[in-house]
Amino acid sequence: GNPVKLLPTALRLTWLQRMRLIQLLHTFDVREAGGGPREVADLVLASKQAALPSVEWKDSAARRKAIRLIRDSVALVERNYLKLL
Repeated sequence: GNPVKLLPTALRLTWLQRMRLIQLLHTFDVREAGGGPREVADLVLASKQAALPSVEWKDSAARRKAIRLIRDSVALVERNYLKLL
């Protein structure tokens, strides 16, 4: 019966933390649908580098970031979102 109050400022997620978590969840959805780093770069990061030929794609920053997002999103979900606590 008590009203719900906001979390103390020290416990709230910052804007950047919220955006990162949204990216991670979106990345996990893309990966679960069968997408790889190129699809993550295209759909989540909206990177034009996703359309590069394979030789150039291999060394692109978007590929490295997409791989990190995939790794971090899998870790977040497999650990039952404990990082949020």
